[in-house]
Amino acid sequence: MQAPPLAALAGGAWASHRPAILAAPASLRRSRRGALRLPAWRAAGGGRAPRVPAKGAVLASDMGAEEVVGPSPLLDARSEQELVLRIRKEVEKGKLPADVAHNFENLFYNYKNAVLKNGDPNAHQIILSNMMDLFERVLLDEENQFTFQPYHKAIREPFDYYTFGQNYIRPLVDFRNSYVGNISVFSDMEKKLQLGHNVVLMSNHQTEADPAVIALSLERSNPWISENIVYVAGDRVLTDPLCKPFSMGRNLLCVYSKKHMNDFPELIEMKRRANTRSLKEMALLLRGGSHIIWIAPSGGRDRPDPLTGEWHPAPFDASAVDNMRRLLEHSGVPGHIYPLSLLCYEIMPPPQQIEKEIGEQRVISFHGVGLSAAEEIKYGDVTAQTQNADEARKKFSETLYNSVVDQYNVLKSAIFRDHAAASSNPAISLSQPWR
Repeated sequence: MQAPPLAALAGGAWASHRPAILAAPASLRRSRRGALRLPAWRAAGGGRAPRVPAKGAVLASDMGAEEVVGPSPLLDARSEQELVLRIRKEVEKGKLPADVAHNFENLFYNYKNAVLKNGDPNAHQIILSNMMDLFERVLLDEENQFTFQPYHKAIREPFDYYTFGQNYIRPLVDFRNSYVGNISVFSDMEKKLQLGHNVVLMSNHQTEADPAVIALSLERSNPWISENIVYVAGDRVLTDPLCKPFSMGRNLLCVYSKKHMNDFPELIEMKRRANTRSLKEMALLLRGGSHIIWIAPSGGRDRPDPLTGEWHPAPFDASAVDNMRRLLEHSGVPGHIYPLSLLCYEIMPPPQQIEKEIGEQRVISFHGVGLSAAEEIKYGDVTAQTQNADEARKKFSETLYNSVVDQYNVLKSAIFRDHAAASSNPAISLSQPWR
């Protein structure tokens, strides 16, 4: 079964095959050719609520959840100049730190330049609307800091952070040059989830936008997966002021990455305790069944080769793979592990080097993306001939990683227009780009 091109997922011929999913309320707005932009506000009675910060946004803490009131309602900026002026006024009033404002302005201009390349006649309106939404979220968090619990459920109302994130990343995706590989595998996952089984996706990790790219890739063909994946997330996306609003719209298991565990020695023990709590939460989720969990066993984002500049999936940590496998096996619920490959680094590449400080500069582009899953890989099948546990762990991790790399290379060949190479692997079914 061939995977539909993402251009079709955004609208077009593929849409006619799933009328129940595509039935759209009147409040949908077009953000780019063939792509529908959903309002992020959810109002009682079904209409779009006024554009004001969410009163009653949840502030999670170790003492429990409580309601907090947001800042004063913001006026809609009617132009880019008004938005920039508003940013600077909030700094003058002491409501926005200067470094956050500086990073926000840089993000605004980068985002603007990227979205303008997608050719949408409403691009300026989309840019202003999305950046204003983000600005309101950042201000709200500066006044009432949101703290993530070890297991965070996406906040969908009164402000729908999930839809906000989808709307923000959507105009950065070149749907006409994007691919989903082996879409029948995702359908197989859904069937297992419906039976109460668990699914774990062992994936490479490229950008802060990975969850949105995955959800956009599957929102038409597999919408339940799009909205219900639980992502194992590092602490940086939970603390960076410009990243937190996007993280609030995803289901997350919050951990401290091994790559940053020793950044501040005085915090090492606290981080270890927090990771233990998160593992307990993960075990509880798996015992309940019907959960799909995404994890990047590399422990961080892929980086380009310093000599060639070529991007490749970062090697998997065999211990991380094995810990996840054992949690899955000990849950008492049938579980399945799939290798997942993701290619989207052009949209929002990470810094060339791993940074210690929070607040990285973000470079953004309009580009095609790729997502592909291979068939389930079973530990017993892979390790039947191994001699000991260490060898088995290494062999299983390498098998998953090699599958991710194989799929990645096919996606890369397709997106960067080497279609002969892309079609040479019969194990990966890719759609042709929509013309």
